[in-house]
Amino acid sequence: MREIGIDISRNRSKSVDEFAGQAFNFVVTVCDSARDSCPAFPGATERIHWSLEDPAAVQGTEEERLAAFRQTRDQLRNA
Repeated sequence: MREIGIDISRNRSKSVDEFAGQAFNFVVTVCDSARDSCPAFPGATERIHWSLEDPAAVQGTEEERLAAFRQTRDQLRNA
């Protein structure tokens, strides 16, 4: 992300449990695994799914894995 000028150094992964009790208009999942394991959200939540490959699941050299993350990043940026 730094390569395209976005600082995510203070970001962290969060459990969906941290958002319990909050209402959402939209829930967006970005890989099939997330869609399949996404919990139900109460209320009129619209679920949107973008089927992207999970770059963390890519096997290979460091450069091949980095290329997978870059590809997913660029797909999200262009969505």
